[in-house]
Amino acid sequence: MEKQEFSLGEYLAGGIERIVKRAVRATLTDPRESAFMARFALSSREAARKRAEAGDSGENIPPFMIASITSSCNLHCAGCYARHNNACNDCAPVDQLTSDDWRSIFTQASGLGISFILLAGGEPLIRKDVIEAAGDYPNIIFPIFTNGTLLDDEYIDLFDKKRNLLPVFSIEGKREKTDNRRGSGVYTKLKQAMESARKKHLFFGASITMTTENLREITDDTFLDDLQNNGCKVVIYVEFVPVSEESSSLAPGNSEREYLSEHLAAMREKYPDMIFVSFPGDEESAGGCLAAGRGFFHINSHGGAEPCPFSPYSDINVKDTSLREALRSPLFVSLRDQSILTGEHSGGCVLFEKRAEVEAILSAESVCK
Repeated sequence: MEKQEFSLGEYLAGGIERIVKRAVRATLTDPRESAFMARFALSSREAARKRAEAGDSGENIPPFMIASITSSCNLHCAGCYARHNNACNDCAPVDQLTSDDWRSIFTQASGLGISFILLAGGEPLIRKDVIEAAGDYPNIIFPIFTNGTLLDDEYIDLFDKKRNLLPVFSIEGKREKTDNRRGSGVYTKLKQAMESARKKHLFFGASITMTTENLREITDDTFLDDLQNNGCKVVIYVEFVPVSEESSSLAPGNSEREYLSEHLAAMREKYPDMIFVSFPGDEESAGGCLAAGRGFFHINSHGGAEPCPFSPYSDINVKDTSLREALRSPLFVSLRDQSILTGEHSGGCVLFEKRAEVEAILSAESVCK
């Protein structure tokens, strides 16, 4: 029998449908969740229609956007790409987008048909003003990628009232591996954060950086059972991107990717009430890297439109132009048209591997100007 190809787009759409069905079944215990998911199902169909109409006119609008709403972080995780790229620090933010700036971006995204805006940082919970603003856009789901250490009762109440705000907790495996990378005591705080979310019947997820050291542990039934029992609904595996020669040994190779790919199918079958996504591993089924607007793009905390958080290059700023124009930036168009995103590479993050080509595009732009 011919092997059926896995479709990331169809799987994500199906995952949302499963969440809606679960929410409907939970009407008696939490009618707000059911009502929100039912409304969002209608909104997501309307957003898909907007994107399809744009596509018919030759315009590319992705369903996802990543928004790094601050460069500040309260942790110093080992091998952090954001700190290495100077996109994250301990200092007070300077010249970063205001909450009004982000409101404008969210309004534009809504008009374009962008359904999911992933809030990142730094540590996004530092910017409560922006997260509160995001709560006012119920037609967009905002997964918030957080280390969980700043989650308090006020945030839990906010997430309870604004069901489009979904915390996604960063975890590296069990206690030892999480604390080794993120700091002593972080694992305990994460468990407490998950318990607080579970008690409020919040939908939340886990983001796991996959390395050569933790691959077996983070795909183990014991670890996944624990996440499920804690109420986790979404598991996102993100391949470690090395930022120095010293950390290159942690980067997954072909054997690790094959191992995860084989296990994902079994995990999706064993845990049907959970959504599993591998990044960038699942991109192979989507015809290559989804960055630069093919499936998502990134706005950094200063307003620069970038292909991806792992590729911190920009030739346009949303302070000076619209979100629609940012998606038409020469850099984005070149990356899509020159097949850099879909070409052959050794695996892992294609833009990190081909960063010299990205820099060459920007250099050529500078010469033309």
